[in-house]
Amino acid sequence: MMINKGDKIPEVNLVKATADGPQQISSNEYFAGKKVALFSVPGAFTPTCSAKHLPGYVEKAADLKAKGVDEIACTAVNDAFVMGAWNDAAGSEDVTMLADGNGDFAKAVGLTMDGSGFGLGQRGQRFSMIVNDGVVEELNVEAPGDFKVSAAEYMLDQL
Repeated sequence: MMINKGDKIPEVNLVKATADGPQQISSNEYFAGKKVALFSVPGAFTPTCSAKHLPGYVEKAADLKAKGVDEIACTAVNDAFVMGAWNDAAGSEDVTMLADGNGDFAKAVGLTMDGSGFGLGQRGQRFSMIVNDGVVEELNVEAPGDFKVSAAEYMLDQL
Protein backbone atom coordinates (compact mmCIF):
# COMPACT_ATOMS: atom_id res chain seq x y z
CA MET A 1 0.00 0.00 0.00
CA MET A 2 1.34 3.41 -0.98
CA ILE A 3 2.12 5.98 1.70
CA ASN A 4 -0.11 9.06 1.74
CA LYS A 5 -0.05 12.63 3.00
CA GLY A 6 -0.46 12.59 6.76
CA ASP A 7 1.19 9.18 7.17
CA LYS A 8 4.26 8.61 9.30
CA ILE A 9 7.39 7.42 7.50
CA PRO A 10 7.79 3.68 8.22
CA GLU A 11 10.71 2.47 10.31
CA VAL A 12 13.45 1.01 8.10
CA ASN A 13 17.21 1.21 8.00
CA LEU A 14 18.89 3.39 5.42
CA VAL A 15 22.58 3.96 4.84
CA LYS A 16 23.84 7.52 4.77
CA ALA A 17 26.76 8.13 2.41
CA THR A 18 29.32 10.21 4.33
CA ALA A 19 32.91 11.33 3.80
CA ASP A 20 33.85 8.81 6.51
CA GLY A 21 32.05 5.97 4.72
CA PRO A 22 28.61 4.41 5.01
CA GLN A 23 26.67 5.14 8.20
CA GLN A 24 23.54 3.14 9.00
CA ILE A 25 20.61 5.20 10.28
CA SER A 26 16.98 4.39 10.99
CA SER A 27 14.34 6.36 9.13
CA ASN A 28 12.75 7.33 12.44
CA GLU A 29 16.04 8.81 13.63
CA TYR A 30 16.81 10.54 10.33
CA PHE A 31 13.44 12.27 9.88
CA ALA A 32 12.84 13.17 13.55
CA GLY A 33 12.57 16.84 14.47
CA LYS A 34 13.24 18.39 11.08
CA LYS A 35 11.63 19.24 7.75
CA VAL A 36 13.17 17.18 4.95
CA ALA A 37 12.78 17.61 1.21
CA LEU A 38 13.18 14.00 0.07
CA PHE A 39 13.40 12.89 -3.52
CA SER A 40 13.74 9.40 -4.91
CA VAL A 41 15.33 8.38 -8.19
CA PRO A 42 15.30 5.00 -9.93
CA GLY A 43 19.09 4.95 -9.92
CA ALA A 44 22.21 7.02 -9.43
CA PHE A 45 24.00 7.94 -12.66
CA THR A 46 20.91 7.17 -14.78
CA PRO A 47 20.12 9.74 -17.52
CA THR A 48 17.15 11.77 -16.19
CA CYS A 49 18.35 11.44 -12.60
CA SER A 50 21.80 12.82 -13.46
CA ALA A 51 20.78 15.41 -16.05
CA LYS A 52 17.74 16.89 -14.29
CA HIS A 53 16.67 15.49 -10.94
CA LEU A 54 19.79 15.79 -8.76
CA PRO A 55 21.00 19.02 -10.45
CA GLY A 56 17.63 20.66 -9.79
CA TYR A 57 17.88 20.03 -6.06
CA VAL A 58 21.51 21.15 -5.99
CA GLU A 59 20.58 24.40 -7.80
CA LYS A 60 17.51 25.08 -5.62
CA ALA A 61 19.02 24.04 -2.27
CA ALA A 62 19.29 27.59 -0.92
CA ASP A 63 15.73 28.39 -2.06
CA LEU A 64 14.35 25.25 -0.38
CA LYS A 65 16.19 26.04 2.84
CA ALA A 66 14.95 29.64 2.72
CA LYS A 67 11.39 28.23 2.72
CA GLY A 68 11.95 26.20 5.88
CA VAL A 69 13.56 22.97 4.70
CA ASP A 70 16.21 21.81 7.15
CA GLU A 71 17.68 19.07 4.99
CA ILE A 72 17.51 17.82 1.41
CA ALA A 73 17.87 14.08 0.89
CA CYS A 74 18.01 11.79 -2.11
CA THR A 75 17.24 8.08 -1.95
CA ALA A 76 17.70 5.32 -4.51
CA VAL A 77 17.95 1.56 -4.57
CA ASN A 78 21.74 1.74 -4.81
CA ASP A 79 24.46 1.07 -2.27
CA ALA A 80 26.07 3.84 -0.22
CA PHE A 81 29.30 3.72 -2.24
CA VAL A 82 27.44 4.39 -5.50
CA MET A 83 25.35 7.13 -3.86
CA GLY A 84 28.50 8.72 -2.42
CA ALA A 85 30.28 8.61 -5.78
CA TRP A 86 27.25 10.15 -7.48
CA ASN A 87 27.17 12.95 -4.93
CA ASP A 88 30.91 13.54 -5.46
CA ALA A 89 30.41 13.63 -9.24
CA ALA A 90 27.21 15.66 -9.53
CA GLY A 91 25.81 16.55 -6.11
CA SER A 92 26.73 18.88 -3.30
CA GLU A 93 27.09 19.02 0.46
CA ASP A 94 23.53 20.38 0.49
CA VAL A 95 22.12 16.96 -0.50
CA THR A 96 22.29 13.97 1.84
CA MET A 97 22.47 10.66 0.00
CA LEU A 98 20.41 7.89 1.62
CA ALA A 99 21.14 4.49 0.12
CA ASP A 100 18.27 2.03 0.05
CA GLY A 101 20.39 -0.85 -1.23
CA ASN A 102 17.85 -3.60 -0.63
CA GLY A 103 14.84 -1.45 -1.54
CA ASP A 104 13.42 -1.70 1.99
CA PHE A 105 12.41 1.98 2.10
CA ALA A 106 10.87 1.91 -1.38
CA LYS A 107 8.87 -1.21 -0.41
CA ALA A 108 7.82 0.23 2.96
CA VAL A 109 6.40 3.39 1.36
CA GLY A 110 4.78 1.34 -1.42
CA LEU A 111 6.65 3.07 -4.23
CA THR A 112 8.56 0.37 -6.06
CA MET A 113 8.87 -0.19 -9.78
CA ASP A 114 10.08 -3.04 -11.93
CA GLY A 115 13.04 -1.90 -14.01
CA SER A 116 13.88 -5.42 -15.17
CA GLY A 117 13.25 -4.48 -18.80
CA PHE A 118 16.23 -2.13 -18.51
CA GLY A 119 18.37 -4.49 -16.44
CA LEU A 120 17.70 -2.54 -13.24
CA GLY A 121 15.58 -5.06 -11.30
CA GLN A 122 13.30 -3.77 -8.55
CA ARG A 123 13.80 -0.05 -7.88
CA GLY A 124 12.14 2.88 -6.19
CA GLN A 125 9.84 5.04 -8.30
CA ARG A 126 10.65 8.65 -9.09
CA PHE A 127 8.93 10.73 -6.41
CA SER A 128 9.41 13.52 -3.92
CA MET A 129 7.94 14.29 -0.54
CA ILE A 130 8.12 16.88 2.16
CA VAL A 131 8.52 15.12 5.49
CA ASN A 132 8.03 17.14 8.67
CA ASP A 133 9.13 15.42 11.88
CA GLY A 134 8.58 12.02 10.28
CA VAL A 135 5.14 12.81 8.79
CA VAL A 136 4.50 13.19 5.05
CA GLU A 137 3.18 16.70 4.32
CA GLU A 138 3.39 16.53 0.52
CA LEU A 139 3.78 13.54 -1.80
CA ASN A 140 4.52 13.81 -5.51
CA VAL A 141 4.69 10.57 -7.49
CA GLU A 142 5.65 10.66 -11.15
CA ALA A 143 3.80 8.78 -13.85
CA PRO A 144 6.09 6.24 -15.57
CA GLY A 145 8.61 8.04 -17.75
CA ASP A 146 7.66 11.53 -16.50
CA PHE A 147 9.72 14.13 -14.70
CA LYS A 148 7.50 16.97 -13.51
CA VAL A 149 6.01 16.72 -10.03
CA SER A 150 9.14 15.41 -8.30
CA ALA A 151 11.30 18.31 -9.48
CA ALA A 152 12.76 20.82 -7.03
CA GLU A 153 10.87 23.66 -8.72
CA TYR A 154 7.54 21.90 -8.15
CA MET A 155 8.41 21.32 -4.50
CA LEU A 156 9.31 24.98 -4.05
CA ASP A 157 5.77 25.90 -5.07
CA GLN A 158 4.41 23.59 -2.33
CA LEU A 159 6.33 25.27 0.48
